[in-house]
Amino acid sequence: MITAVDHVQLAAPPGSEDELRAYYVTVLGMTEIPKPPVLAAGGGCWFQAGPVQLHLGIEREGFRPARKAHPGLRVAGIERYAARLEAHGARVEWDENLPGHRRFYSSDPVGNRLEFLEPVTAV
Repeated sequence: MITAVDHVQLAAPPGSEDELRAYYVTVLGMTEIPKPPVLAAGGGCWFQAGPVQLHLGIEREGFRPARKAHPGLRVAGIERYAARLEAHGARVEWDENLPGHRRFYSSDPVGNRLEFLEPVTAV
């Protein structure tokens, strides 16, 4: 029986770790967490915010960013969060097509698509 999602992994090209750290830590406000030494040797980096973990693994050959597939990240204060991303130069694309939610899409520095959403509370 599945009980939870442990993490989501996205791919990244070799040598992109510093760019990813700047984005996921500074722009998104996540914390970098250490990879186990045996996995750290392969490059990449892991990030966490609360119980949510995103792992960025190095794709050595033929890297292609995930432009359709994406993690959906729930946020609180979505308007402020979108403004935070824009203030750091990240593009924000609002999408009103999910009933009961406010949401937008953005991409990390290597082109992976990320969805940010917040449920709309009933008035």
